[in-house]
Amino acid sequence: MNRVQLQFQRNQFALQLDVQWPEQGITVILGASGSGKTSLLRCVAGLERPQRARIEIGGVLWQDDQQALFVPTWQRALGYVFQESSLLPHLTVQQNLAYGLQRASARPQVHSLAQAIELLGIGHLLARSPGALSGGERQRVALARALASQPRLLLLDEPMASLDAARRQEILPWLEKMRDELHLPMLYVTHAADEAARLGAHMWVLEQGQVKAQGAVTEVFANIHPPLVAGQDLGALLHGRLVERHSDWHLCRVAFEGGELWMRDSGLALGQAVRMRLLAKDVSIATVAPQHTSIQNLLSAVIEAVASDEHPSQVLVRLRVGPSVVLSRITQRAWATLGLHVGQPVYLQVKSVALVA
Repeated sequence: MNRVQLQFQRNQFALQLDVQWPEQGITVILGASGSGKTSLLRCVAGLERPQRARIEIGGVLWQDDQQALFVPTWQRALGYVFQESSLLPHLTVQQNLAYGLQRASARPQVHSLAQAIELLGIGHLLARSPGALSGGERQRVALARALASQPRLLLLDEPMASLDAARRQEILPWLEKMRDELHLPMLYVTHAADEAARLGAHMWVLEQGQVKAQGAVTEVFANIHPPLVAGQDLGALLHGRLVERHSDWHLCRVAFEGGELWMRDSGLALGQAVRMRLLAKDVSIATVAPQHTSIQNLLSAVIEAVASDEHPSQVLVRLRVGPSVVLSRITQRAWATLGLHVGQPVYLQVKSVALVA
């Protein structure tokens, strides 16, 4: 595991945490603006000097104040991708990538620049200048440049914040490809719950410089005491496998531990493992099995817990569907008039299912 312990104070803001994360895959850092996400990355990179810190990446100490050790940024084996691509405008894509190689000269070659170019599909862009690229293309080049430096750790600071919705959808599959094909730990900062749901395996939620929660993405999203993802983004993640396709309806059936769901056919192969997101606002509760309804996804569940929502008119209900967890947002009035209580068997109607990965 990689580990960061630090105390960082600037004016009225204090960042204090002790976190660990796996040696590979994406760890998402989720939080509102001002919660300390970027400050954390800058401390890990050595761009900010915390008052106290111990930073160990891949068994190598980058900072330990007890030993008076501080490795400067240029000697840390890291790649850093910012909100803006930060490509040098007077250089071509090929020259920008060559610039990234300068930091890698003394490091073991984990993967070549040619592999990074192929991985991110930018071979046809090498002769262009940054000004001739779309926002998504610029970020893919920035990712390849970061990989060219042979990092032990990749830091991604809201890499899609400056992109419109179409460009975000364009770059997400490339980030998934990096996650799946590179044996490399990544810290991914975002305030977007949909990005966390799609990309992350592990997640920290930051609030006012403190770690409010950490753990597997599925566990953090399912928390309701208190809810760690606010507003309309609150929902549960389910892991399943595509088991049936119905060509006449253009639908596919996904089985997960505890049940199955029908959703729009996206062309995935039978047997494909998928990740689904069920928003709490799209899950309703019934005490008897509904009949003659247009909502086709019906699950048997047991109420596990209930908590107050952001508005006093609503409650959040956590339910068990077999070993899986689903969340529902209903009104206080519905909870009372239906006589719902913890431990009660109920039926869930799922209005919408999002395939996120």
